[in-house]
Amino acid sequence: MQSLPFLPSGRLTVFRHKRLFSRKGSGYNGPRRRTVAENEWIREFPAAVMVCDESGAITEMNDLAARNYEAEGGRALIGRDLLACHPEPARTKLAALMDGHQANVYTIEKHGRKKLIYQAPWFRVGRYAGFVEISFEIPSALPHFVRT
Repeated sequence: MQSLPFLPSGRLTVFRHKRLFSRKGSGYNGPRRRTVAENEWIREFPAAVMVCDESGAITEMNDLAARNYEAEGGRALIGRDLLACHPEPARTKLAALMDGHQANVYTIEKHGRKKLIYQAPWFRVGRYAGFVEISFEIPSALPHFVRT
């Protein structure tokens, strides 16, 4: 990722507007700033997130993804071919999705737990950069709302 000239490399500045006016009422003090490591929020996010690059090599996984794939190697999967981790016919379907830069959304039930799987391409400056899989548990009866 290319860093912006006003931010340290690999860092993201987050603004917090806790107090808009000073205690003396002299006006706006400006936002408080704190710096967090890029993608730090995803580490303990309650969904398994796995990312691969345009060649299909796994480049990142968060803590939950590493635990979910512990039997297959966990974080040792980083650097391996994503397609090699899938049996047929899932491998062929995933290859077609990656080649066509198409998203795929479905639910599964495994070990009595229902999950939503969201697989989609990601892009860097408008160019295909790889694929992301996000998997999270959902209730067996999920409410559905139609909004206008």
